Amino acid sequence: MNTTRQNGSLYTHIQNKIATVEFGHPASNSFPSELLARLTNELNSLSKNQEVSIIILKSEGEKAFCAGASFDELVAIKNLEEGKQFFSGFANVINAMRTCEKLIIGRVQGKTVGGGVGLIAACDYALATEQAAIKLSEISIGIGPFVIAPAIERKMGLAAFSELTLEATSWKNAYWAKEKGLYANVFETIKELDDEVQLLALKLASYNPDSLKEIKKMFWKNTNHWNELLPERAAITGELVLSEFTKNALAKFSKT
Repeated sequence: MNTTRQNGSLYTHIQNKIATVEFGHPASNSFPSELLARLTNELNSLSKNQEVSIIILKSEGEKAFCAGASFDELVAIKNLEEGKQFFSGFANVINAMRTCEKLIIGRVQGKTVGGGVGLIAACDYALATEQAAIKLSEISIGIGPFVIAPAIERKMGLAAFSELTLEATSWKNAYWAKEKGLYANVFETIKELDDEVQLLALKLASYNPDSLKEIKKMFWKNTNHWNELLPERAAITGELVLSEFTKNALAKFSKT
């Protein structure tokens, strides 16, 4: 059953050196700021946990994987500082995923929008179901996927990122995302997905943890500047969200 908590839920279960981190929110597993902060802190903690070798990142339920940032918080932004702080939420999570010493497997069961696509891209390996379509809708409301751009471009390439960004009202199906490198594999059912995620995690957890740590460093080579880059991108988005265009666009969505 999905959580009904307004600020969402976050649970971690550790077994066989595998930490399964599950987030949830009643609004299609979207992220309010508090939940983003909790996820950032949890990833930083697991990074140093000697009882953990592998992390699985998943969301609640069988429908949407993640609807991105909280719409309610987005429309409530009133000034530049609030805007920067709001969009820094995903910047902090992506940087925590990037610097985490443990490999992160993304388990994606359904549709994903905006910041959620950035989370998938920041996983070291992601598996999905046929229902796991993706969309970047940001420019349709007058902003842009600035914060998550480095993660998506790194994983999928500039051409795929550009296509996602400019076709802001179109869903790209899971097989398109696999072809572009976001998903390593796509499965027909959630059971098949879960079986494969567990099999992979157990296999990886049996390997030398020092080797896995060094491989993770290699995967993320030349990204240290993201500590400065992503907050800078958050400030750009925070300014754009205050524009008259975006306020009008958000008002239209609020009425629908």
